[in-house]
Amino acid sequence: MSKNSIIKGTLILTAAGLLTRIIGFFYKIYLSGLIGARNLGVYQLIFPVYGICFTLYASGIQTALSKLIAEEFGKQSEPRRIKRMLFHGVLLSLSIALLLSCFVYWSSDYIALHFLEEADCAAPLRILCFAFPFCGITACINGYYYGLKKASVPAFSQLLEQIIRVGAVLCLVTFLPVDGKKEGCELAVIGIVSGEIASQFYNLISLLFGKKSSNHLPSLSNTKKESLRSDFGVIFSTSLPLTLNRLLINLLHSFEAVLIPKMLRETGLSQTEALSIYGIITGMSMPFLMFPSTITNSLSVLLLPAVSEAKAKNNHTTIAEVSSLTIKYSLLLGILSLGIFLTFGEELGSFIYGESIAGVYLTILAWLCPFLYVATTLGSILNGLGKMNLTFLNSVAGQVIQLILIAKLIPEFGMKGYFVSLLVSQLSITMVDFILVYKNTSFPFHAVNTLLKPSLILLVVCMISRKLFEYLFLNLSIHRLLLLLLCIIFLCVSYLIFLFIFRSIRYQEWKTPK
Repeated sequence: MSKNSIIKGTLILTAAGLLTRIIGFFYKIYLSGLIGARNLGVYQLIFPVYGICFTLYASGIQTALSKLIAEEFGKQSEPRRIKRMLFHGVLLSLSIALLLSCFVYWSSDYIALHFLEEADCAAPLRILCFAFPFCGITACINGYYYGLKKASVPAFSQLLEQIIRVGAVLCLVTFLPVDGKKEGCELAVIGIVSGEIASQFYNLISLLFGKKSSNHLPSLSNTKKESLRSDFGVIFSTSLPLTLNRLLINLLHSFEAVLIPKMLRETGLSQTEALSIYGIITGMSMPFLMFPSTITNSLSVLLLPAVSEAKAKNNHTTIAEVSSLTIKYSLLLGILSLGIFLTFGEELGSFIYGESIAGVYLTILAWLCPFLYVATTLGSILNGLGKMNLTFLNSVAGQVIQLILIAKLIPEFGMKGYFVSLLVSQLSITMVDFILVYKNTSFPFHAVNTLLKPSLILLVVCMISRKLFEYLFLNLSIHRLLLLLLCIIFLCVSYLIFLFIFRSIRYQEWKTPK
């Protein structure tokens, strides 16, 4: 896979991801007003269950399909062999998704009371489980397209899912009587299900009626039992470590989601107050923090099959070059995001959500940005190299450290303890992944151009941008949100220009040698 292909695919996925997150921002603002901070916390609590189930029926299988199809493509296997592998992956995912849907539906009360420790989560969980089969099929088809380095279908699928999710909720609220905030929370989950159904049908239509449709999925009658067993075996063996990795991580994240409100209650807060704080962090501050990661997430999705294909061809030079570039630009993005949120974090929280505490939390969480964004890239490189066990062990160790610190620090220091636990955990995960990638690829790393120059440039640009914002805010009658946006754009453009001037980045880096 060439650098140009990575750039093109990343731009497509990033554009869709940014549009999706912009829609999501306005939707979260609307949703927080519709259901309130407490029910926003209830809404966020069901996502750990969603994450665990997605991991079991889709996440590992999607990544396995992406990796295996990229390898088959690198070996120039026949298209029918690749499509057959997708078909068997869909069968495996769909079977697991249906079983999990039934289990969650009938166990929703028990999960809500004994796992999430919030009875109001039961009804949203019963609605949510209807999305599982559709989501599984979508994930497999996306994995197929990622493996072929065709990002347009997954990108539009992602955007369509968000549009339908938001549109469905707006229509339901408009045409159905909503008696309370609890009912609004359930309508929000119906929006999730609607979006997943629409996304799945779009993916199926694209697969069946797209270009070269004659080579699409084989019928059951043409599928030999030997090939069925062979494909299931390969997909299962490849997806199992990925699934176990993400399952354990999701279980730990789920435990964290339950633990945080519980530890906050030990500081003297009520159940409602604890859920409200949890809702502000996860529903307001963290979405802002993760907004720039749209770029690194898109990059990592394409990076895994690119590294897998290069590994299948024993092209170690390409692996080292691609690893070096993607790590560098992930760090540059993380440093820029750190500067934006430190400089304007409080205004972003108070101007957009009307919650000053959301801005305070965002400013503190800003220090996570460089580590969060580069960790995504590092993990994708390791998975592409077939080092899933290493990423698994490192992620688990980091998450366990975080849980221990949460349990120890929050009761004594409140939210400061939570922020410390996040930073320590993410820093340890990133540093270990960095060492592992370096040992396995020996990629060139230039600390001056990647860390020193960008940090100094950012410091100067942030100071100028802050002074400019304060001056214009006092002397011009511009809407404060528009002024804030203009100053952030000024900061980003200035940062980019100075990176070029001081040769921290060069256009030639992304040129593919002829």
